Amino acid sequence: MYKITLLAFLLVASTAFAQDFRFGKVSIEELQEEAHPKDPESDAAILYREQYSHLDYYQNSGFRLTTEVFERIKIYNSDGFEWATQNIPLYTGGSENESVGKIKGVTYTLEGGKIEETKLRNDGIFEEERNKFYDVKKFTMPNLKPGCVIEFQYQMTSPYYSSIDEIRLQEEIPVNQVDVSFYAPEWLVYQLHRKGLLPLNVEETSQADRINYSVRQGSSTGNFQTRDRPRLETRTVDFQRKGYKVTASDIPAMREEAFSSNIDNYKAALNFELSFTNFPGEPLQTVSSSWEAVSKSIYDSDNFGGQLNSTRFFDDAIDEVIAGVASPSEKLTRIFEFVKQKMVWNKYIGIYADEGVKEAYKNGVGNSADINLMLVSMLRYAGIDANPVILSTRDNGIPVYPTRNGFNDVIAGAKLGDHTYLLDATNKKGAPDLLDENLLNWNGRMIREDGSSEWVSLYPSAHATESTLISTEINADLTTTGSLKSRYTGNYGLLFRKKFGESSQDDQLKAFEGMYSGIELNGLALENLDNVYEPLEVAYNFELLSGIEEVGDKLYVSPLMHKATDENPFKSDERLHPIDFRYPWKDRYIINIKIPEGYTVESIPESVLYNMTDKLASFAYRVSQSGNSINISTDFSLNSSIIAPDYYQDLKKFYEMIVTKQNEKIVLTKI
Repeated sequence: MYKITLLAFLLVASTAFAQDFRFGKVSIEELQEEAHPKDPESDAAILYREQYSHLDYYQNSGFRLTTEVFERIKIYNSDGFEWATQNIPLYTGGSENESVGKIKGVTYTLEGGKIEETKLRNDGIFEEERNKFYDVKKFTMPNLKPGCVIEFQYQMTSPYYSSIDEIRLQEEIPVNQVDVSFYAPEWLVYQLHRKGLLPLNVEETSQADRINYSVRQGSSTGNFQTRDRPRLETRTVDFQRKGYKVTASDIPAMREEAFSSNIDNYKAALNFELSFTNFPGEPLQTVSSSWEAVSKSIYDSDNFGGQLNSTRFFDDAIDEVIAGVASPSEKLTRIFEFVKQKMVWNKYIGIYADEGVKEAYKNGVGNSADINLMLVSMLRYAGIDANPVILSTRDNGIPVYPTRNGFNDVIAGAKLGDHTYLLDATNKKGAPDLLDENLLNWNGRMIREDGSSEWVSLYPSAHATESTLISTEINADLTTTGSLKSRYTGNYGLLFRKKFGESSQDDQLKAFEGMYSGIELNGLALENLDNVYEPLEVAYNFELLSGIEEVGDKLYVSPLMHKATDENPFKSDERLHPIDFRYPWKDRYIINIKIPEGYTVESIPESVLYNMTDKLASFAYRVSQSGNSINISTDFSLNSSIIAPDYYQDLKKFYEMIVTKQNEKIVLTKI
């Protein structure tokens, strides 16, 4: 039976009316509310969220995790309709599948002063296959209208309880009231982890309970983890059921901002990770009490460390790849390129091999673990100190506490001298120490064969660079024509190679034109598009249709042409989470503008040098006149991938000065 809150009426501080949070008790006042009292710009609000998770023992199937969810959501406008679609991921990659049932939903609207109800029907409930490991149960509420209120409930059952799916307390919209609880028997000991900046009061409880369980005849104890043993006798054991309860109200929205990375990393949430088991009559079994324990349990898996032991299936090929090579760095590069060219990534990620490295090598295809564990094994065979590095991708969050489930991908780490190179052989556009942006997510965990492990920063230490030279002249019709040449290194080069590597020349031209407004390009040429070890070079001719403004006998010229930054990306008054730029960069522009005949220079912007606190960033801007030319050079260096929120005001002001300076005009006067 679904758990219904004991609070029949609760005064929520953000509303002026009493609300009954029982299913079906939506009020006229809730439907009449036109905007959220504390967040008028919000498209929707969660009026109430309740989640009740509990672990129970069943004689025929062992422990099962049941999670019961109930939500009531107010939708203020059509942009809030997205909250009427719910996606419930269900793991299907194990011996048993998760399931969801008891789905019930109603949409409430106000028609002629009366509340109308539209029930969720079976044709609004779907099941989709996301990949070979997960299905998604999906439902969309009916009869959506601005101002409506929806509520729904469902029950999810899982045989997997080593970790409890994250319990979210904060969203991109306000949450008026949330009640969550989790209960587990004392033999299963969980570690509670809090996430986000919201202070939470967690109430811990304990209450007496009992379990009926099966034992073999003559046995003094039962084994609660084993499902298939013959049942000859049923016994009863008393135990304590431990509970965690959180009640919170008036939770503000946490919205995406510029350079936020995965905003979910900073939303308030609870996580429960099974730390150890202590069943009666059995030895204590550690699951995830420390990073060392987590690392060892992962490495000891046949689908992880077990994949690094066999070399006979590739030894002849690697001997040929590194024949005559003495330099360890050259060996590393050759083996890395060999794996990149031989293997095709099937687009699945994971820390455990799917096909197995031997079978993947034979077929030339595998998931990220198949490919990168293979790379580790080959590097070791060549005498290079290589180890797997497990990580969490940006869309998966940050594992801030000891957990096996927080990691979802693996790459290779190879130590040469004092430097550890990071390599991902699934990325054919990558290079040593050049990872895709989705992998640049704080730290990875390098795991060694002896069970030791350490954190490895995933962020690049070298700057991505852009060096651009622009030559222009102003035409009689006030258009600007010119030529541009740019060189890109590091993640800049990787970004362009991924975007344009498989495109036709026409598509490349359209894409470049789409990056800027009011510009027409021709003669586009890209060099080293397939050579990841050389800078990517871009050249084109352009005609800029805007950028010159004529007022009377004066011309106002934008010095940086189409390369100027038009607005400050940092607009909020405060920032509570870090600014994540993904990688450091250095942008250098050198621009030459030919003064048109019949004009002289009245004024040029003043040269400046801006520095952020603690050398986090710098911006140099220089302008000079030489004969009939104006020369502009800018150097913008961002020296840290991550900037703490403490520096936000300084960063916002720094960007504001850059935008202002880049948009100052050169003034030319007609002679």
